[in-house]
Amino acid sequence: MTEFNANPSPNKVLTVTELNRLARNILEQSFPLFWVSGEISNFTRAASGHWYFSLKDSGAQVRCVMFKGRNSYVDFMPREGDKIEARCTVTLYEARGDFQLTVEFVQRAGLGALFEAFEKLKIKLATEGLFDEANKKSIPKHPKQIGIVTSADAAALRDVLTTLKRRMPNISVIIYPTPVQGKGAAQLIANAINMASHRAECDLLIICRGGGSIEDLWQFNEEVVARAVAQCAIPTISGVGHETDFTICDFVADIRAATPTAAAELAVPSREALLHGLNQLKLQLIRTMQLALNQRAQSLDYIARRLISPAQQVEQQKMQLAQIAYRLGNLVTQQLNSKQQHLLRLGQNLQHLNPQAVLTRGYAFVQNSDGAIINSSIQLKSGDAVKLTLSHGSADAIISKTNT
Repeated sequence: MTEFNANPSPNKVLTVTELNRLARNILEQSFPLFWVSGEISNFTRAASGHWYFSLKDSGAQVRCVMFKGRNSYVDFMPREGDKIEARCTVTLYEARGDFQLTVEFVQRAGLGALFEAFEKLKIKLATEGLFDEANKKSIPKHPKQIGIVTSADAAALRDVLTTLKRRMPNISVIIYPTPVQGKGAAQLIANAINMASHRAECDLLIICRGGGSIEDLWQFNEEVVARAVAQCAIPTISGVGHETDFTICDFVADIRAATPTAAAELAVPSREALLHGLNQLKLQLIRTMQLALNQRAQSLDYIARRLISPAQQVEQQKMQLAQIAYRLGNLVTQQLNSKQQHLLRLGQNLQHLNPQAVLTRGYAFVQNSDGAIINSSIQLKSGDAVKLTLSHGSADAIISKTNT
């Protein structure tokens, strides 16, 4: 690329290309990155994704370009007549010699002041403790009546009511209608919150609004609304804007929901989920009871096997007595047999020792006149009278002589 002197010789004849390039270099070197505000006109989005438009005010206008790599980070689509603030550099489109701005970033006009006010109030209220978790009230699990602070004709209200009806149709709803946008709306929103708190008709209060720009949601960034939420005696759910939107109201409320619909889902349990849970508990209870009954039935069967009726007890005792009698009879018989055998042996022994049995073999025993048995001749003398007992009968005799 040919470089040109910023101060060419007056006698040098420049081509148009050289002139435009020289002018572009001077412009780009002379203007650092800066902010400019204006109203959009002639906005065009090219097939390439680049944006082309003009910024104008009451006295002038300037062409602008914002390339795809930059405009992809913008969270809104500019429209004709929008007032914006653009961070840009000055350049010259050499091919046509058009003076233009290359835009790096855009935001809606006044957003800088709004963000500054937002952060300032956020810091102030946080310092006072309005965001502290210790000050948050618990959300009731099963509210009987729910209050809603929002616009009566807002789509957000329809979304909340539809969700509440779907999830828990038997819950009553009280609406505290209030404008949610426009001049003075913040005070009206605070009044509705204060009214709900004073009446104490509800177990839970939903404060909601549909999505929109930061200007649209700004009423919920006002201090009067924040303090009304903080002082509300009823637990509060804030469902303002879309998932990416955050307001001061969200930080002060007891719980923040990403959307109005999400606020309704947080407010009440799902009837279907509860019924499903109850059914699961019912099945679990049935299984537990059946198991307990089965165990008790087995215990009864076991006890029943051990438990007998009086008749059975008498029969068993009869059988036991019969067995005892049988065993006793056997024992008596055995004892008798044993005694008989013993007696027989004694009889036999006695028979053997019976003097009468000896006499049958031709023996006799001698008794003196006193009946004493004579077993030695020295017990006798000549002339003594003795008695002889024989096997059969007896005889009297006189001793004529003794031999020693």
